[in-house]
Amino acid sequence: MTDAIFHSPAPLNEPVLSYAPGSKEREQLLATYDRMAKEKRELPMWIAGKPIETADRRAVRPPHELKRIIGYSHHGTQTHVRAAINAALKAKKDWEGMRWEDRAAIFLKAADLISGPYRAAINASSMLAQSKNVYQAEIDAACEFADFLRFNVHYLQQIYRDQPFSPAATWNRVEYRPLEGFVFALTPFNFTSIAGNLPSAPALMGNVAVWKPADSQLYSAQVVMDIFRAAGLPDGVINLIHVDGPAAGEVIFSHPDFAGLHFTGSTGVFQKLWKQIGANIHLYKSYPRIVGETGGKDFVIAHPSADALQVATALSRGAFEFQGQKCSAASRAYIPANLWPDVKKELLADLKSFQMGSPRDPKNFINAVIDERAFDKIAAYIDGLKKDKKNIQIIAGGTYDKKEGYFIAPTVAVTKDPKSTTMCEEIFGPVLTIYVYPENEWSKTLKLLDETSPYALTGAVFSQDRKAIVEATTALRHAAGNFYINDKPTGAVVGQQPFGGARGSGTNDKAGSYLNLIRWVNARTIKENFLPPTDHRYPFLG
Repeated sequence: MTDAIFHSPAPLNEPVLSYAPGSKEREQLLATYDRMAKEKRELPMWIAGKPIETADRRAVRPPHELKRIIGYSHHGTQTHVRAAINAALKAKKDWEGMRWEDRAAIFLKAADLISGPYRAAINASSMLAQSKNVYQAEIDAACEFADFLRFNVHYLQQIYRDQPFSPAATWNRVEYRPLEGFVFALTPFNFTSIAGNLPSAPALMGNVAVWKPADSQLYSAQVVMDIFRAAGLPDGVINLIHVDGPAAGEVIFSHPDFAGLHFTGSTGVFQKLWKQIGANIHLYKSYPRIVGETGGKDFVIAHPSADALQVATALSRGAFEFQGQKCSAASRAYIPANLWPDVKKELLADLKSFQMGSPRDPKNFINAVIDERAFDKIAAYIDGLKKDKKNIQIIAGGTYDKKEGYFIAPTVAVTKDPKSTTMCEEIFGPVLTIYVYPENEWSKTLKLLDETSPYALTGAVFSQDRKAIVEATTALRHAAGNFYINDKPTGAVVGQQPFGGARGSGTNDKAGSYLNLIRWVNARTIKENFLPPTDHRYPFLG
């Protein structure tokens, strides 16, 4: 047969559309939102390429409009988990034997479907079921998801091209085999792009996957499966299950062919799964790969030289976009006393301008939090702030209501205690706690910041003094896997800022880079000798 060395199209970040009033994309998106809001779509599991419906059928409601039903999700049992594993293993031989460029073509096509004919649907689904405003849906569901798929193909080739030196009469080469078994992708509610990337990144490298999304993301997960199927993904390569987490884990983590976990979620759950895998390590054919991005208690620290308006904007955007439901969201801030009056003035002005309500109205900056469990947890933190009158002053928000939807007003608290509860614990909601430090205690406050939280995901420093920036970058070397200078700590872009953190924030395997993809291959070194020795005697024996 004829052959060639292929190069995929150069990846470019998907342009973010404006959705300005009167724009074509705005009209199309809102029309799609309205249509999907009326449909009541069935949301089956997908195993071996077939939709699986069950008697356990649950209503799906928008977090911002609890009276409306937009679909019904079908939930399964351990029998479905076993069926998904079997389907994945059955598909494995043909999938890993497929040429890389054919696997790549499927996901490149999926990216073009996302940025083209499915753009309105995947954005509208994320608005409806995850309560994302127009912009938050666009940068996540359309742009970041397409970016993951395109850049992952680029990184695949980067990995495959990494080959060893070959001396005379020898050809040394490395092949990057998929893992021996199946990968379990356990994905969160807050990013549709992450939900799509966690099963598809290992699949691109020739692996097969069992994918369990968060229950609150099942609606947009169906659109992701629509896209994969339309792109030509073979049956069984990615199998979507809706099964209770512990029940699914009991089957998956005791299976001899379990080869890897690709996880985004809470630190507590990740640590529990790691223990479960460790306890079962003797059962597996290979040592499983464990890749996880978990919690964060992300910070903004301002130097006395910082620009107050820039700091305030970073806080209003970084803390409250998507209701603070980003693992990278700014949830604690350290502001010097000399800047605080101006930062406070600008921040409160920003919050006053925020409108809150359904994402169907593009004027709303703030929407609902994801579900009742999250609402109650965040409300309890706010109630705790109100009780601590000695140390805490709430200067904005502090109210919440769940009559029509899970709405929590953006809340800003100022604390006298830099180690108070909401300066240390992850809240995952629209709550920002600020500690105002003496402006002559910059170095001391850097040390305080570094020692306050068990997490190390994202963080930002603001300063117009380069010496202070250098000092902060050094002092906070291990405090954040994504460190921002004069920018908010959210909004990492695939191909530009590989994302992940260490300490209690995960394994730092950097989604959006080759570092993540290389975890899903198992290298084999091949040495071929063109002139094998014919005499066992070495010269030193003479």
